[in-house]
Amino acid sequence: MPAIPPYADLLKLRFEQLDGAVRVVMPFHDDVVGRPGFLHGGAIAGLLEFAAFSSLAREIGDDEVVMKPVTVTVDYMRPGLERETFATAVIERLGSTIANVEAFAWQEQRDQPIASARLNFLLERPR
Repeated sequence: MPAIPPYADLLKLRFEQLDGAVRVVMPFHDDVVGRPGFLHGGAIAGLLEFAAFSSLAREIGDDEVVMKPVTVTVDYMRPGLERETFATAVIERLGSTIANVEAFAWQEQRDQPIASARLNFLLERPR
């Protein structure tokens, strides 16, 4: 995987390959704190966005394709607490110019997400 962007580095994200999917792990640390003892919503949104980008890039498999998010909608479901947070994404549709991706973040149990996001990407493919 290429070098990660500075924001991913700030979040201390770790990228893991599991069963043909990408899982992104964000440890709890001072840079992701919102109110004391809880994750900042922006850190959660960043985690979801990196999960979506990573999964889409893996699925496309071509570094020449430019992926530009056109819409990002985040739904917060539960507070993020002082522990590791995980995220994965599912490619709902991959067309020649548009991709639709859904990402999920959880902490202790995958079936109890703390947030989800829907992202639509414009894909610019080389000619």
